Amino acid sequence: MHYPIFKSIVNTVDTQLDKRGISSRKFKTWEDNKINAIGLELIIDLENTSDFMKSLSINFDWDSFRETTVARQLTGMEEHPFLKIERLSKTPVSPTIDIEMAWLFDIDVCQPEAPDKEGNYRIEQASKWMEGISQEINTLLKDDNVITRWHIEIEGDEKGKYLSAINLISYFQYELSAPSTVNEINTLVSKSMQELLLKASRVIHRCDDVLKETVAA
Repeated sequence: MHYPIFKSIVNTVDTQLDKRGISSRKFKTWEDNKINAIGLELIIDLENTSDFMKSLSINFDWDSFRETTVARQLTGMEEHPFLKIERLSKTPVSPTIDIEMAWLFDIDVCQPEAPDKEGNYRIEQASKWMEGISQEINTLLKDDNVITRWHIEIEGDEKGKYLSAINLISYFQYELSAPSTVNEINTLVSKSMQELLLKASRVIHRCDDVLKETVAA
């Protein structure tokens, strides 16, 4: 299937990263025709940016129904192939793009081993700084209509239980009902990408500050 609108969005994201000198470890589009979905997976290394995080991933989710809805409102898209498919053109959906941002923490740095301690002290300590970060992020993103959650995995060794994966995930959604041309779509995406990168940077700094006080103190 062909997604000219989403392709334009992907190109705009790539341009914004290039303008800011941000190189991505992974920049890949994917497509699943079984569920009429398409997306962009972006991963940025943070090892030179944060003392406690490994990477930032940004995932853009799209589908043929949203592509069709947006194509219907844009000038110059009258020949979009999806508009000729009845099941797509007659299925009303909200013209939005979903974006997931996830910060991957370095589990070893965030959970230092203490020779004089036993039991589940690593999880206990992690729960404290994770609670502190949650409070900081709720304040930072209070004006945004977003959902933020933790994804963790737990394992154990001879010294007790520890977190084998620590990810902070935020879900954003941007409305695309106002633009009437592809250029206006790209302008909105450019502005949204700038905001996302700024928020991502602020989250990184807030997390580093909390971890420096609780782990590196």
